Amino acid sequence: MEIKKELLDELIKDYKKPEDLVGETGLLKQLTKALIERAMNAELTHHLGYEKHDPAGYNSGNSRNGTSPKTVKGEFGEIALETPRDRNGSFEPQIVPKHQTRFDGFDDKILSMYARGMTTREIQSHLQQMYGVEVSPTLISDVTDAVLEEVKGWQNRPLEPVYGIVFLDALYVKMRHEGRVENRAVYVAIGVDLEGRKEVLGLWTPVRAATGSGNEGAKFWLGVLTELRNRGVKDVLIACMDGLKGFPQAIESVFPEARVQLCIVHLVRASLNYVNWKERQRVAADLKGIYRAATERQAEQELTDFIVKWGDKYQAIGKLWKDNWQRVIPFFEFPPDVRRVIYTTNAVESLHRSLRKIIKTRGSFPSEEAALKLLYLALRNASAKWNTMQHWKQALNHFQMLWGDRIQAALNRQPN
Repeated sequence: MEIKKELLDELIKDYKKPEDLVGETGLLKQLTKALIERAMNAELTHHLGYEKHDPAGYNSGNSRNGTSPKTVKGEFGEIALETPRDRNGSFEPQIVPKHQTRFDGFDDKILSMYARGMTTREIQSHLQQMYGVEVSPTLISDVTDAVLEEVKGWQNRPLEPVYGIVFLDALYVKMRHEGRVENRAVYVAIGVDLEGRKEVLGLWTPVRAATGSGNEGAKFWLGVLTELRNRGVKDVLIACMDGLKGFPQAIESVFPEARVQLCIVHLVRASLNYVNWKERQRVAADLKGIYRAATERQAEQELTDFIVKWGDKYQAIGKLWKDNWQRVIPFFEFPPDVRRVIYTTNAVESLHRSLRKIIKTRGSFPSEEAALKLLYLALRNASAKWNTMQHWKQALNHFQMLWGDRIQAALNRQPN
């Protein structure tokens, strides 16, 4: 609807400074109040079926019954409204429903600030400075707690029957437990479906009574993988994970045909823990020769050469690679462009980096629910920017050649 120029001229004829338009008692707030109250009165007229003072309303069984005051918060501050009532109490305003004290979109602004890591106090201060609105910590908590139901639904949603790659890793977050601040593992699984789309499959935190600690453990991962299967995942072609003891066996017990790929980044980090600072760069360069080799045979030769060169000084590194060799080499089946996608959990770690930026302003979380609430909102923002995995068509082509029957079998087992 186009507003007539004459009306606009009339509204701003006394305009002298910005406060006259957007200030506490400015035209914008007055106009918003007038329009909303006019709309609510029109809604009441429609509800009753007759205009105010219309004789048709006599003995109709219901009539107007004055107004009730209500203050509503929004981007333009607080507005005191007079909400019309009917004698029967059956009128339900639509533009500002009963019990609503915040305009549509206001809660979204609180959630957006919370998802960016702002504390309750910072959100209060921002809303006061930007919009002149005072909100209590309880209101902010109520708005953000409403997300927990959404988290439950998201955590239990059905999943795809088959994922080309699933990346498994844990993020450590400071949480309070029995009066102490502890580092607790939050388990993260990212799946790449057959279209090359990434999605976070879930977030999990171990129950201390069940695990004995808040640290990452293969036993808990077994429960996570079982949950994924119960939510509809029939097969995982490649599972990329860190070097946690017992982790490969946990994966294979739930998805026996999955190809388990050890994350090379984790393995290199673990190797460099044995190396003094002066030699780290040289050792890292020689390790790169192993996982950047053109073939598995060349990689074995590079490992042999590494042990000959560094074995006397860093024997533990050679042993670490040899003990995990069968989990290192699966990615050599693929061309170079595809290998980088497979052999590293960078997809998870890049998400972790973005999450850490959000949580670094928090000293600790008072509870598991508080941590999951923020992490869920933050990853929802982060995942909205994700694109299809690079080189995915080449990867899928190889997957089809190697495991076409498995892919089809998993798709055929989808429930009707």
